[in-house]
Amino acid sequence: MESALDWHTARAMLEWQAEMGVDEAILAAPVDRFAAEEEAKAKAEAARAQPVGQAAQRVAEPEVDPIDEAVKAAKAAQDLAGLQAAMAAYPHCPLKRGARNLVFSDGVAGAKVMLIGEAPGRDEDLQGKPFVGRAGQLLDKMLAAIDLSREDSAYITNVLPWRPPQNRDPKPEEIAMMLPFLKRHIALAKPEVIVIVGNFSCQALLGKRGITRLRGNWTQAEGKPALPMFHPAYLLRNPAAKRKAWADLLEIRAKLNSLS
Repeated sequence: MESALDWHTARAMLEWQAEMGVDEAILAAPVDRFAAEEEAKAKAEAARAQPVGQAAQRVAEPEVDPIDEAVKAAKAAQDLAGLQAAMAAYPHCPLKRGARNLVFSDGVAGAKVMLIGEAPGRDEDLQGKPFVGRAGQLLDKMLAAIDLSREDSAYITNVLPWRPPQNRDPKPEEIAMMLPFLKRHIALAKPEVIVIVGNFSCQALLGKRGITRLRGNWTQAEGKPALPMFHPAYLLRNPAAKRKAWADLLEIRAKLNSLS
């Protein structure tokens, strides 16, 4: 039934009650607080009377190891589509709850070169693809400079598939639980060369950080030749480092030519 009071009258009455000292709403029907207290006491007594072993057995839940669960889910994926589905279903990474989209990959699966970034940003989260913001636009120009592109000759993904809040740095536990999926991703994509883009990607794949020291030096990651390289976002903040990035790009081109 619609109230006969208009909005202004109702607000005036509410303000009058507040001025009179009303600070608590009262239910339409009375509540027997004494009965509720006795019921709570009875439940507590019953819980105390229950044998300890039975109580523990009833409330105990099996321990879940999120990394072990990730290993099992990743291993079960037989192709990239299955891996993407497994990552989407994985419930243990808290980043999933705050992200709009799972950012899986972009480019050509099976390309000779696979670039692995750190984590999605705002634009990546909105579009569901890695490296599509300003840093991604710079990456496209860098790839084009050595005759590569995500349209026909490069495959791109990230260590984390979900955006960290406010673009904060990935946490070690987040990297650890998503690493089995990344390793499986590499195995299924079958690149010949891996480009490790940024500090946290080095932490995930090489177990160490210090991109200014690591960049430009060939190493191995998941049994593949791997080259750490500055993240394009770092180059946007530090244009002077582009000269070193160009040297790294030439290294990548030379390696791909040697594999042809």
